[in-house]
Amino acid sequence: MTNRSLSESIFIFLAFCTISLTATHPVAGQDATLLKVGDQEVPLNEFIYLVGKGATSEGNSMGLTREEFEENLALFINYKLKVVEAEAQGLHQTEEFEREFESFKENLKAPFLIKNSLEEGELRKAYSRMQEVIRASHILLRFPPNANTDDSIAVLKMALKLKEEIEQGVSINELAKDYSEDPSAQSNEGDLGYFSSLQMVQPFEDAAFMLQPGEVSDPVLTNFGYHIIQVTDRRPNPGQVKVSHILVRVDEEDPTSEDRARRKISDVYAEIQKPSTLWSDIVKNYSEDPATSQKGGELPWFSVGNMIPEFELAAFSLSEIGEVSPPIKTRYGYHILRLEDRKNLDSFEQLEPMIRSRILRDSRSSMIHTQELAIQKARYGFQENEPLVSLLESNLNSVSPSEFQSKIDELGERSSVLFTAGGQEFMINDFLAFIAAEERRLPPNAQAFDVWFDRYSSKILSQLEEKDLAENNTEYQMLYKEYRDGILLFSLMNEEVWQKGIQDSVGQRQYFKENRENYQWKERAEALIVKVLDLNRVNEARTFLNGNTYSEELVNNFQTQIADQYPLAYQIESGLMEIPDQAVLSRMDKNLSYQEIEIDGHLHLVLTGEIFPAGSKEFEETRGIVIRDYQEYLDEQLIKKLRAKYPVEINETIKEEAFVALNQ
Repeated sequence: MTNRSLSESIFIFLAFCTISLTATHPVAGQDATLLKVGDQEVPLNEFIYLVGKGATSEGNSMGLTREEFEENLALFINYKLKVVEAEAQGLHQTEEFEREFESFKENLKAPFLIKNSLEEGELRKAYSRMQEVIRASHILLRFPPNANTDDSIAVLKMALKLKEEIEQGVSINELAKDYSEDPSAQSNEGDLGYFSSLQMVQPFEDAAFMLQPGEVSDPVLTNFGYHIIQVTDRRPNPGQVKVSHILVRVDEEDPTSEDRARRKISDVYAEIQKPSTLWSDIVKNYSEDPATSQKGGELPWFSVGNMIPEFELAAFSLSEIGEVSPPIKTRYGYHILRLEDRKNLDSFEQLEPMIRSRILRDSRSSMIHTQELAIQKARYGFQENEPLVSLLESNLNSVSPSEFQSKIDELGERSSVLFTAGGQEFMINDFLAFIAAEERRLPPNAQAFDVWFDRYSSKILSQLEEKDLAENNTEYQMLYKEYRDGILLFSLMNEEVWQKGIQDSVGQRQYFKENRENYQWKERAEALIVKVLDLNRVNEARTFLNGNTYSEELVNNFQTQIADQYPLAYQIESGLMEIPDQAVLSRMDKNLSYQEIEIDGHLHLVLTGEIFPAGSKEFEETRGIVIRDYQEYLDEQLIKKLRAKYPVEINETIKEEAFVALNQ
């Protein structure tokens, strides 16, 4: 097992901003104290959580040996020592800490909130529906302007009558021509072509996906009016296609245009059948689509529901790359399509950002909010003062929020309880203070009190949920503490180790002086090593090198005069190299300036220059490595100082429980 230090695990975790919910879950009884660092008690569950997470992230489910357990415990103690010291220095009270931690907190809590699980459900449902495409026809009946209840009932009755006729065998497409108020119905007879999830408004989509081919929906209410929907086909989602096309336009105002376009597209199609014809030339010469004619007619990738039905049907009917369609007619004119590529539906992970964006922009977001409120109200015992809320609705819905206070004063309700939740009372005065602190405007034609009451109750319920999360969700508590302590650890290490190691030039040189024996050159040689990859070219290299003396100029000349002419023939390495660490040089005869050495079936031509004996490195030659080692030294010294400053007491009984728990 590869053991990663706890602090390293934390900062890799922070760097990638991922939320792991697969780590070992603390169980009952694990709040017992495992150890004390100074005066601070450290519970068993924190140790199990962090070590368990490290094992999970590394794919290790085999448990820990005793040695590995002791090593992890020692690392955990070092980690806690640094966190305690960071708190003692007040690093958790700085503006920088508050700012950084606040930026993480929203992401930390999001996976645990009711809203997240509801959104995740909608995301998964949308992607599940994307596995299919549906073809449907519909009839739309709109409401008249300023419609009243009688008008709405009349439209509903008409929708029910049309449904009955369709079920009795009348074609929905014929009825759409006569009755549908969808502007496209006269051209498409109500046929919407194929579509998938997130391409129709939610109520329409929900109804369509409940139908099997041939079935007719009850009237479906959307913002457009009432729809009658009949599904005509369902099939697996064919994914995406990329096509190129030739377009010959039709001018609807010119009665002769249709015939000319038809003749032209027929001639173009005949020309394409000739073996010597290049598609790109035909497109450039004949296509009347200015956006694509100069680039081979190529269109972007598209999926079902993104193009007009006739074009889309022809595109997805092509199965072989390079296959060309017969001419097809759309409202733009006549097209010939060629299939360039096709691919399956993207994975959920690839599509998730797009699905989330669309869901949060359509009516599903309101539905999620409503469900979230309902669950929160049930969980936290929300009880509104119904008589008071009704009174406020009737008096405040039609006035500006700036008038709320005076109206409430007239009603004498300033000190009344608006609602209770989480065992607390929330007063009218609290509600007014909330409105005064907010700067958001009302949506057009909104009921003023209803909107602000929803906003206020939503905020209170969200606060109660977050409080509940912080107090009762062990997984969240552990994650919260991990991030908090991780930021403190980073701050302390940055001050005491990393930045100090980089900036303390006096300390660096002193450390180098005291540990000079660790910074030694092995025997070195100036060398050019040419690995011959093509033996047919060995003579050119051999002739150039043999009898010459090593120099940087010679290396450059070999590169430009020989190697660059035959880029696949040679592999070059040059410069000052340590002989024992270089596989070729370790086998060379030091008395020869030019020699040929064969290793692993490859011939190497070796030209050497001056050979330097082993000896001490100068500080500037190894400064980067010295800084790294000096930082490690500072870290070791910090741990020694903290262990002396904060006594560590381990509960041996609980320690054994930890070992058992991590190996279950």
